[in-house]
Amino acid sequence: MKSIVVFCGSSSGNMRIYTDIAFSLGEKLAQKNIDLVYGGAQIGVMGAVANGALTAGGKVIGVLPHFLKTKEIEHKGVTEMILVETMHERKLKMHELSDGIITLPGGFGTMEEFFEVLTWGQLGLHNNPIGILNAGGFYNSLIHQINHMVSEGFLKPMNRKMLLIDENVEGLLEKMENYNPPSIGKWINTKRT
Repeated sequence: MKSIVVFCGSSSGNMRIYTDIAFSLGEKLAQKNIDLVYGGAQIGVMGAVANGALTAGGKVIGVLPHFLKTKEIEHKGVTEMILVETMHERKLKMHELSDGIITLPGGFGTMEEFFEVLTWGQLGLHNNPIGILNAGGFYNSLIHQINHMVSEGFLKPMNRKMLLIDENVEGLLEKMENYNPPSIGKWINTKRT
């Protein structure tokens, strides 16, 4: 992998582990010569991941819609800042610039980005590894829900395996480097038993 997009919050959350692990992820990406692509803010978890990569000498590409430039407080220290018109353009540009996706703690925006690229992968629109860095168990409830989707017949087990999960930066990156995308389409058997 040459570049990874990180989806995460512009808030810091209530526990320091969220920004600490984001900073560590940024550092590790830089140490592995993997470019960081992210949402372009200098605050919250976003700012922490960017600062981690920059501190370790990494390349950081921010992608920010014009209307969020002042609201999310544009990071002035990144290697490159790409300004776009809409949130849809932001997501597409981040995807185009990356070979893998990591999701850190965040809110609605983070979930929307995460689920859209996960759906794209399920539909075969890309084969990039998609990971959750489950800092402090932040995503435990979501992981439980995703597993429930499988047990209730709304998600194939093979498609569930597309989602890589780890609480450790090194562990998640190793899973992503060894990822093999599913070879079967998403469509669920519609027969009732």
